[in-house]
Amino acid sequence: MAVTLMDSDGLPKVGAYRQVSVATGTRLVFVAGQVAWDAEGSTVGVGDLAAQVERCYLNVATALAEAGGTFDDVAKINVHVVDWTADKMPQLMEGIGRAAERLGVAPAPPATLLGVAALDVPEHLVEIEAVAVLD
Repeated sequence: MAVTLMDSDGLPKVGAYRQVSVATGTRLVFVAGQVAWDAEGSTVGVGDLAAQVERCYLNVATALAEAGGTFDDVAKINVHVVDWTADKMPQLMEGIGRAAERLGVAPAPPATLLGVAALDVPEHLVEIEAVAVLD
């Protein structure tokens, strides 16, 4: 495995993700922001943040698999949520949890959560991008 996730003693333990990833691999994989589209381009979970987060993670996993990787290879994730407020955190975490269960992984690399005004189409509530490192 080319990525080791850890927390630093000088930083708070967040639980949902690790504060640091150390990558030792030789190939970088940059996964474009994934929205809640299925393979045919239809939006999954219109109006349901948890369902859209789950679909975004599944789409990231699909892209990683094409490059020969998995979530174990992810060094960093960026999550963009439309009209973010703290009360949306349970839905976000529910979607991540459902995706993790379906994928059989614990996707906990360092993450950045950003609130945004809008995404590419009005039905999309979240977009998730990833950087992975492969041996």
